[in-house]
Amino acid sequence: MYFQKGYIYHIYNQGNNHRKVFLDRENYLFFLTKINNYVLPFADILAWCLMPNHFHLMVLVNEVEIEINDGDIKTKRIETIQTKTLMKSRSLNDSFAIMLRSYTRAFNNMHGFTGKLFREGTKCECVNCPDGVAPTFFVNQGVTLINTKNSELQYPQVCFNYIHQNPVGARLVKQPIDWEFSSARDFAGLRKGKLVNISLAKQYVEVDL
Repeated sequence: MYFQKGYIYHIYNQGNNHRKVFLDRENYLFFLTKINNYVLPFADILAWCLMPNHFHLMVLVNEVEIEINDGDIKTKRIETIQTKTLMKSRSLNDSFAIMLRSYTRAFNNMHGFTGKLFREGTKCECVNCPDGVAPTFFVNQGVTLINTKNSELQYPQVCFNYIHQNPVGARLVKQPIDWEFSSARDFAGLRKGKLVNISLAKQYVEVDL
């Protein structure tokens, strides 16, 4: 994945061989804590949706690399013990990889599985980059009416709508707000979730949920 600071990305991955990556409510909630820990330090989330066998995130990247605390080491001196904090850099790419590995280990341990859970290579597409946009998921879903003259605004809106319509398209629910595991309920005012930045999202999209 390649990220640039200040741009919006659609990030997604699905289960290896189309297997389910969330088997119960606890799995969904646990993955949301992972997103909070590993994605929010780098980006604001404008929309999200977790499906039984895949996930979608729409994020505005604030940092592509940050310094994190890698723990403390203790240095023993004659009279005192000094503690030195170790800092190291972590990229958003690395953080995503760590997040998925960590979730996979916990998921496999919980359900008695082994092996890869997600597909190799999480996908990301910039939806408002000035050097071009590659919205392959729009084409896959049959969305062809794109206003290329104003793609900076058009693509974020299509991405936002697409993410929230996923459960409806999969016939899991009749309306986006009926699906618990997306940000649709937050934008509709039915839940006060802390993961999505609603006020920031409204600077880029119109909300009609």
